[in-house]
Amino acid sequence: MQINIERPVRVMLIDDNIIDLKINSKIILISKLFDDIIQCQSGEEALSYFTMHAGEPHKLPNLILLDIQMPEMDGFEFLDNYKLLPAEWKANCQVAMLSSTLDFGDIRKAEANSYVIKLLKKPLIPAELAAIFNANFTITE
Repeated sequence: MQINIERPVRVMLIDDNIIDLKINSKIILISKLFDDIIQCQSGEEALSYFTMHAGEPHKLPNLILLDIQMPEMDGFEFLDNYKLLPAEWKANCQVAMLSSTLDFGDIRKAEANSYVIKLLKKPLIPAELAAIFNANFTITE
């Protein structure tokens, strides 16, 4: 399902590993698909971002790139909390999960989650990011 969005286009990158966060942020910048990158080092920080910007829908992300393996709240636990957020906060947002190792159990669990559009291996590959973007978003200027 394609979502019609207006610029600026925002991506939220959720990863507890600072090195992966920096590498994937650089790849996102190089892709030139997004106007803004929201970096969060935990699922809790990402959920707080949604709450802080509840009255500012133009600051909410259009795509979430979510690491699976994180301490305290892993990617699947984040999704359990994300589904409880108001529908209007999620209306123009898609979620892709990231993993260092593509474990069969994680693949099945990600594919079974209605919010997840794709499971990607880290680090991001610009062509895969572009394919996800083009398949899921239409920019109206």
